[in-house]
Amino acid sequence: MEQTRAALRLRTVLGHLGRTSAEAYTAHPTTWAVSSTSFRPPQFQYTLDNDILSLEQRKFYEENGFLVIKNLVSDDDITRFRNRFQRICKEEVKPLGMTIMRDISIEKSKFIPSEELITKVQNFHQDEELFRYCTLPEILKYVECFTGPNIMVVHTMMINKPPDSGKKTTRHPFHQDLHYFPFRPSNRIVAAWTAMEQVNRNNGCLSVLPGTHKGCLKPHGYPQWEGGVNIMYYGIQGYDENSPRVHLEMEKGDTVFFHPLLIHGSGWNKSQGYRKAISCHFASADCHYVDVKGTSQESFEKDILETLHKLYGFPEGASLKVRLFEMTGKDPFFPRLSFRCLIILIPDFLWK
Repeated sequence: MEQTRAALRLRTVLGHLGRTSAEAYTAHPTTWAVSSTSFRPPQFQYTLDNDILSLEQRKFYEENGFLVIKNLVSDDDITRFRNRFQRICKEEVKPLGMTIMRDISIEKSKFIPSEELITKVQNFHQDEELFRYCTLPEILKYVECFTGPNIMVVHTMMINKPPDSGKKTTRHPFHQDLHYFPFRPSNRIVAAWTAMEQVNRNNGCLSVLPGTHKGCLKPHGYPQWEGGVNIMYYGIQGYDENSPRVHLEMEKGDTVFFHPLLIHGSGWNKSQGYRKAISCHFASADCHYVDVKGTSQESFEKDILETLHKLYGFPEGASLKVRLFEMTGKDPFFPRLSFRCLIILIPDFLWK
């Protein structure tokens, strides 16, 4: 029954996009209408009243859990982000607190700092150049439609998906981002994901399951893939690979905003180039921490603690709490942020 409803929803979405199959969805200006016969919510649940989104855009996000805005980020900004990433890869700059990752297929003995071997940088909040992405007025004006005016940055990431080695390790399993976030309410959290070049099915574009943001957070675990899976690349357990999906093919500068419960992932990079994107998760500053003990999110907490133990010697068996580190937005570089906040995971023994 659920599969039937999902298929019907997908056919409705694709019908409005002028398509008859789920092979690919190409980003266009977001003025699509959603049929009133298929969209009858009692009220808007996932968007806030604003003068940025059209009624059609609000309805589309409410029904599907994502919204693509065409050509939102300028070529100049993307060039600056790309140049900064290259400098970080070459270790010409070393921002504090940044996590640098490589693909599981890259042997440690062969690892040397270079753009070809670094697949992702996370938590670039202390790098002023990359953090500019999180403060772009063109990004924040849309973010505010989902979070409200008091905005905090909770996770930052720049992705450099490499050509796949043949083991398909560059895929990202279908997952829900809320699995990584120990705070609520989920409806006041939103991701902004910007293509830094053309992304398509050949180089591993995002794929989404429209409407799944209306469900609950599902159990996640590591998929049993033959070529292995990258650390913290969790996937939904028991996921039906035949579920209807939409592939988000985007052009440079296009940006997709999506709900943290939306089921999504990305395919492996079959091309010979590196597929780059920059992303940030935002949330309302009114969100509150939730204890993940005894929930499906506890596995992520364990992975974080194991990493902290290996890198910094933190005690095994500790638990995590969340502290909001807040800097009030008087800085002229961040005029649109009411709060420039970071979510920092702190082991419980450091609170005592």
